[in-house]
Amino acid sequence: MKRLGRLARVTAAVVLGLGMTIGTAGTASAATPASSGAAVLMQSYNSSTGLIGNAWWTSAVALSTVMTYRQATGDTTYDYAISTAFNDQKSGNFENAYMDDTGWWALVWIQAYDITGNATYLQMAETDATYMHGYWDATCGGGIYWSTAKSYKNAIANELFLQLTAAIHNRVPGDSTYLGWANSEWSWFNGSGMINSSHLINDGISMSTCHNNGAPVWSYNQGVPLGGLVAMYKATGDQTFLTTAQTLANASTTNAALNPAGILTDPCESGDCGGDGPSFKGAYVRGLGALNAALTGHPYSAYLSRQATSAYATDRNPLDAYGLHWGRAIDSTDAARQQSAVDLMNVAS
Repeated sequence: MKRLGRLARVTAAVVLGLGMTIGTAGTASAATPASSGAAVLMQSYNSSTGLIGNAWWTSAVALSTVMTYRQATGDTTYDYAISTAFNDQKSGNFENAYMDDTGWWALVWIQAYDITGNATYLQMAETDATYMHGYWDATCGGGIYWSTAKSYKNAIANELFLQLTAAIHNRVPGDSTYLGWANSEWSWFNGSGMINSSHLINDGISMSTCHNNGAPVWSYNQGVPLGGLVAMYKATGDQTFLTTAQTLANASTTNAALNPAGILTDPCESGDCGGDGPSFKGAYVRGLGALNAALTGHPYSAYLSRQATSAYATDRNPLDAYGLHWGRAIDSTDAARQQSAVDLMNVAS
């Protein structure tokens, strides 16, 4: 199982989307939850390394969160973080022993390309996609391995590979290679058994049986494929991808275990989510937000608004820093917790 083994690793009234006043920001000037949250998140920025926070993959997700805020608002305040991270960390091509870590960074450079038009960023994403594809083989019918150890095929690495390859195809005129990889990925993933009978996605497959391993249903594994399926729809025009995404989203937004009292909660929140787990819910709502934007009528807006209203009211301190539990009192603060909350405020605003 992926994350339990790695969890220890590494004022003015504010209106939250949908026209709801939910409190005060505790600042001298009017702000939105997203802008206030992004400012707090950037307090974890290290100008020497270009990273936000202390962990490799969560720093990629946090930078993507800041860029999503920029894309949503036009606020260019933090644009310096894009080129600094790239220049400070590019020597290794953002490749990692773990394919998902590489995938997160590759998606960052897709986003950076969209913002800046700098083809160097897109080229890096292509380099990373090729690296990840090098860990695809026929074991259990296909799919990429989680790591260079080639001992496990799991959901998140393959979900990210789907989204990455479809996204590259959508930006490279005349491409057939990346779309071919994306189609192969979805065909394998959809038939892998990781999507269980409840339309929820477990952590991975057993390499001895090539069947669903019954490992935890993490929130990010429910959200990342939604973004991938939206990208596949944009690549192909095939409505089936959106229909499938909506089936998955309906399951994860209504599942009682994932949403006790209606608020998104990861399995680790009853104990220790370590350094990785606090980022999961942000990745979930990011994918759900992408699907919501792609669907007529935006059917998940109320769900996202409920999460944001609860987090803002119960899980935020006077400095606009957020904790882990969106439905109860703040536990502690760090960059990963803040990233997830800003992701939420981005899509709910």
